[in-house]
Amino acid sequence: MSFIILDRDGVINHNSDQYIKSPDEWIAIPGSLEAIAQLNRTGFRVIIATNQSGVARGYYDMAVLDTIHEKMISELAAVGGYIEEIFFCPHHPEEHCLCRKPKPGLFQQIQRKYPVCLADTLFVGDSYSDVQTAFAAGCKPVLVLTGNGQRDVKRYAELQGVPQYKDLAHAVESITAYAQD
Repeated sequence: MSFIILDRDGVINHNSDQYIKSPDEWIAIPGSLEAIAQLNRTGFRVIIATNQSGVARGYYDMAVLDTIHEKMISELAAVGGYIEEIFFCPHHPEEHCLCRKPKPGLFQQIQRKYPVCLADTLFVGDSYSDVQTAFAAGCKPVLVLTGNGQRDVKRYAELQGVPQYKDLAHAVESITAYAQD
């Protein structure tokens, strides 16, 4: 089985500049949960790697973050999908931790726990920072134009060489077609 790593906010669910601070604010992007289920059916093991500095900023606590993730997992299960595990960085950017993307610490944690070859693994994100993370971790970046994707494509010429898709559903359509060949 192959692994695929996904960012959360802006890839699976709608992003917010005010942070996703409650389960009610977590709203799946249309087609994203079904796309994850399709990845599962195609043999991919799905892992999430996400920055959640709202914890350090005091916008929500770990219990609320767990409840948000429980909602995501429940809604995903309702369409036949699942996630292996969610890796997250709860730190403030000023803490300069090793796990906050674009540093590769979360990916190193994933590699220590799972038999994943990062060089063969796709990381789907919605920002320039996510693409930087993929390169830092040695993954293959994929950019979706939801979340910050459209904005960042206009800002950073370096993103032109990165595979880009309208959303996770379109990315997964291409990924699974390629995987089945």
